[in-house]
Amino acid sequence: MTADAGAGSRLLGGRYALAEVIGRGGMGVVWRGTDQLLDRPVAVKEITYSVHVTGHERDILRERTLREARNAASLDHPHVTTVFDVVEEDGRPWLVMEHVPSRSLQELIEEHGTLPWQAVARIGLDVLSGLVAAHQAGIVHRDVKPGNVLVDEGGRAYLTDFGIATATGDSSLTTTGTMIGSPSYMSPERAHGARPGPPTDMWSLGATLYTAVEGRPAFARDEPMATLMAVVSEHPPPMLHAGPLEPVLRGLLTKDPALRTTPGQARSQLQAVLSGARPESAWPPPVPLAGGAPTTPSADSAAAARGDRVERISAEDLKALAAGSAALLGSVARDARDQARHLADRRRERRAERDRTTGSSRPPAPAPPPPPAPPPSRPDPGGAPRRWRFKRRWVVVPAVVFVLASLAVAVALVVLVLTLF
Repeated sequence: MTADAGAGSRLLGGRYALAEVIGRGGMGVVWRGTDQLLDRPVAVKEITYSVHVTGHERDILRERTLREARNAASLDHPHVTTVFDVVEEDGRPWLVMEHVPSRSLQELIEEHGTLPWQAVARIGLDVLSGLVAAHQAGIVHRDVKPGNVLVDEGGRAYLTDFGIATATGDSSLTTTGTMIGSPSYMSPERAHGARPGPPTDMWSLGATLYTAVEGRPAFARDEPMATLMAVVSEHPPPMLHAGPLEPVLRGLLTKDPALRTTPGQARSQLQAVLSGARPESAWPPPVPLAGGAPTTPSADSAAAARGDRVERISAEDLKALAAGSAALLGSVARDARDQARHLADRRRERRAERDRTTGSSRPPAPAPPPPPAPPPSRPDPGGAPRRWRFKRRWVVVPAVVFVLASLAVAVALVVLVLTLF
């Protein structure tokens, strides 16, 4: 039984009164509530599991969420929503978190499409500072994406949903044969099944900022495995709206985690980008009142929403991804060869069609003359025919010189005889 059955009247853990749903995601539902003991507003995340998750995997997720949420509760940072409490009820954990009047970055992207690069750079700095604090505490978020970034009316960003983070030293979920997450924001090394670390969060930050500034995810495809294949083997599409933010995003989206931009480098680069930036007067948009008019999503915002979905990826799919990555170069070569053959056939067809349409108005081109016959050759004493080749001047010039020399000698003899007699 979920809290939907008692919306507005459910009392969780004897102290948290749930009021209304303020967000939904692939791993649960977020409620606006009130801590009646301390009389303060809270956000309560009801963890739900996909119907495809087995009972064994559900037990592991429950235990891990409880343990890791307690680790996340130790974080105290101005750009991280604090986890106040974890309540286990109805056989699943409920995360009680700080409530921030805001909208998720995912909602802003779906509503506005591309966001100003100046605003995206500021959001990146805020989220980066929260990630650095988490990494220093030995916590890897693992699920940085637009749906887990909140933006308030002042344009400040907050990283939320640390309830499924991984504490340093914990075993990876892939040891159970399953990986759960949003493929569009998974790093290449995590797609290969490697243990997540701080570089994993840096990749996810780059993918999140790319979606915000371009209005669409960099690697989203129609199927989760196709998305992971793009993450592993493809470069992000050219950026049309990133401006000076483009080099920062390309550094964060480097495939090799050893060469990826570090948090310190990213902070310096984002600060340099903002040093000469003009403030955007139309940003941030105000937080709408509850029940506001819905907006019609565009094709890009629909793609952004698909990229934010949480998917369950089995070990068999991960093995298939590894095999597909190994065969990628051969596939690219075959595709290039087939494409070249197809283009050549198309050119021949167009040329034949052009000849058919213009052949009735002009005579066919004459055939080229046959090549001249080779000069006759005389048989060689050794048995093989020998071909004599020479140029005309090699015979004519010596003959003329010989004739002139003979005439000169004859004239000289005549002159000599006449002189003697």
